[in-house]
Amino acid sequence: MAIFNLGSINIDLVYQVPHLPKPGETLSALAFSQGLGGKGANQSVAAARAGASCIHIGATGPGSEWLLGLMSDYGVETGSVTQLDEPTGHAVINVDPEAENSIVIYPGANRQITGAMVEVALARAVAGDSLLLQNETSAQQEAAALARARGMRVVYSAAPFDLAAVRSVLGHVSLLVMNEGEAAELRAAEGQLPAVDCIITRGANGAEWISAETEPLFMPSFRVEPVDTTGAGDTFIGTLVAALDLGLDRSSAMRRAAAASALQVTRPGAAQAIPTAAEVTAFLAAQGA
Repeated sequence: MAIFNLGSINIDLVYQVPHLPKPGETLSALAFSQGLGGKGANQSVAAARAGASCIHIGATGPGSEWLLGLMSDYGVETGSVTQLDEPTGHAVINVDPEAENSIVIYPGANRQITGAMVEVALARAVAGDSLLLQNETSAQQEAAALARARGMRVVYSAAPFDLAAVRSVLGHVSLLVMNEGEAAELRAAEGQLPAVDCIITRGANGAEWISAETEPLFMPSFRVEPVDTTGAGDTFIGTLVAALDLGLDRSSAMRRAAAASALQVTRPGAAQAIPTAAEVTAFLAAQGA
């Protein structure tokens, strides 16, 4: 089986700051770094590092070959990434000493992806493969419909939250992933959660898989000392889908996802902080899990 990920590719511009900026405030950063990011790229890296075959569908602008090189180094297949004239997306990330962050995203080439590009990439997908989606690209609705028609599992991260985007793809979704805030917004708008499997992530308070067919499955988080929480949710999702793709049951997949995200936040950065499958296995063994 394989995982196809229609996802954003960003240049992360990360600033370590004494505290998150207040309105109208100018801050001097304590440190700066630049690296690979974007919810899509992070999830692809997490899936590949977890041992799955992951094909990324996306777009970058001129001069971004180094980003694709990093993705390839992490094991992600990038042959379905198109280079466009639009600049590569980027994110300005502020991280405070408590590892909390605030992020501003410029979508760039991520929003220029067409349904035709997705159709070409998914032509080799088969029933049982998975499609990952987030809200940082265009063509999600076309991709979800194509994937479902091919018998694929469609896993959708409703982030950054956009109600219209959620409604447009929900009829094709197999597994909907949200954090607590996103789930609250969807409940407020619809009156209840949709009748599909949902995972609600709660940061340090763990995650819950809600299904109409079985009892809710709660997975507590592992206690660690965080350094940078950027990309933690993406690490959880990419690892989870990889584990399901590799045949693990829900509980085992959730446990590995929780372990991977716990390890990831103990390191600075996003994609570069994502652990390998061997590191996750060692961490779980040390935890007696």
